[in-house]
Amino acid sequence: MEFSFNLSPIDGLYTVLLCILIGIEVIRNVPAILHTPLMSGSNAISGIIIIGGILQLMQYDPAFDARTIISSIGVLIGTINVSGGFFVTHRMLKMFKPKKIK
Repeated sequence: MEFSFNLSPIDGLYTVLLCILIGIEVIRNVPAILHTPLMSGSNAISGIIIIGGILQLMQYDPAFDARTIISSIGVLIGTINVSGGFFVTHRMLKMFKPKKIK
């Protein structure tokens, strides 16, 4: 499977800056009651980041260069973020369940 996106490094920089600005605006404008659904949504976004990092790893030659290192770190951090996010979301949702009476 071969991918050819023909993206320049500046395109990646624009994407990162746009994501940062959108993330700041979303977090700033979300009421406290909606933080659990927001975390679930950010887990999905982190999953997309993992897929993007894997696509970057598949696109380049197997040579050990900076792009390989950065993509590998992105996949690792994205995976940690997704698994930690699911753990925290699960704990937050357990707080809303009624306690069992013995």
